[in-house]
Amino acid sequence: MTSSASTPAYDDQNIFARILRGELPCHKLYEDDASLAIMDIMPRGDGHSLVIPKAPSRNLLDIQPDALTATILNVQKLARAVKAAFDADGVTLEQYSEPASGQTVYHTHFHILPRFEGVALKPHAGAMADNARLAEQAEKIRAALA
Repeated sequence: MTSSASTPAYDDQNIFARILRGELPCHKLYEDDASLAIMDIMPRGDGHSLVIPKAPSRNLLDIQPDALTATILNVQKLARAVKAAFDADGVTLEQYSEPASGQTVYHTHFHILPRFEGVALKPHAGAMADNARLAEQAEKIRAALA
């Protein structure tokens, strides 16, 4: 991965890098050699989860193609499980790249949000969720993956 004057270098102290190293806790949903899926601690709705590639990259603009391919296949797997676990009407996928897009954590990640007709999402980077509620939702998603 290269860095240019217009793109800052990858910071290995970002929250997702620290989660990947086991330095911070998370509600793990799925993990393989390519990526980790976890619950979002500031969810925009019930079941809001994240898929994080293990390879270091800031965002979609600099992730290596092989890491992106492996990660997006896991995004699809999680999206199907989240939709089933919450009996959702649909799924929204979000990925932010650089500050102008709303990116606040500079490690590539994909948001998976189960969607329901007529139900609006909470704001991006809003309030932290209750830990017990996240654990309960994580169990539902893990069961749907099984």
